[in-house]
Amino acid sequence: MAAQESSKQAGIEPARRRFVAGSALAGMALRVPAQAADGAVIEENVVVPTPDGRCDAAFFHPATGRHPGVLIWTDAFGLRPAFREMGRRLAAQGYAVLVPNPYYRVGKAPLFDDVAHFDFSKDENRARLQPLMGGLTAAGVAERDAGGYLDFLKAQAAVDPARKFGAQGYCMGGALVLRTAAAFAERMGAGASFHGGGLVTDKPESPHRLAPRIQAQLYIAIAANDDARQPSAKDQLREAFAAAKVKAQVEVYAGTQHGWCVADMPNGEGKPIYDAAQAERAWGQLLALYHSALG
Repeated sequence: MAAQESSKQAGIEPARRRFVAGSALAGMALRVPAQAADGAVIEENVVVPTPDGRCDAAFFHPATGRHPGVLIWTDAFGLRPAFREMGRRLAAQGYAVLVPNPYYRVGKAPLFDDVAHFDFSKDENRARLQPLMGGLTAAGVAERDAGGYLDFLKAQAAVDPARKFGAQGYCMGGALVLRTAAAFAERMGAGASFHGGGLVTDKPESPHRLAPRIQAQLYIAIAANDDARQPSAKDQLREAFAAAKVKAQVEVYAGTQHGWCVADMPNGEGKPIYDAAQAERAWGQLLALYHSALG
């Protein structure tokens, strides 16, 4: 009831509420803060006010207590069941998790219903993705959205206001994590990018150039095929973070393809993109980061 009242005060509209069983981390020997008792998690569909409108989103949190707030920036396919499951799983580990629809300006999620069979080789499919991504990655857009998302989290009864926020991003979301960490340096305690796209470019606004503005602890996980295409990116990231004295780990995941952490990815390069074993290793690193940086 307290969470529902807080949601109404923040201008959000819970659409449903139910208890779900969070997934266990098999084989992970990690200490995590305030783990949800018995994996009991509350899931809500909410509407989050932003400077540009009203964003439909999914909000997950343990049934009791106050917890660190975490923002998940999705990949290019947006909010859908694969990211809802990720939100549930993280909430079961003791976090209050917001997964927004990054394309709320265009329509309600999910915008893509069958990601597992998406064919990247078709021009019409790429043409559908590019304007969506371009609208979000334009200057200032993600920062405006992130401000609304963080304000939402802060207003929730399930969120501990004394702790800093975490953010994780996938594909295009990786760069948005760095932009969020730079724009809200005082509020962000941790940021993680998994197979992030466009982290290092030759443009003045390249995300890696934001390092001097970042205070959060970072973990950057790079797909092997992304590293093969841009082998200097990992070194430029390390150099930028070291020069800015940002505590960061940059790691290339051997044998992986761009998108390996997301369970509903289609095939790529003639084989499945999702790599369950490497995704579990990445998940363990994420939890270790949040435990270290968010308390």
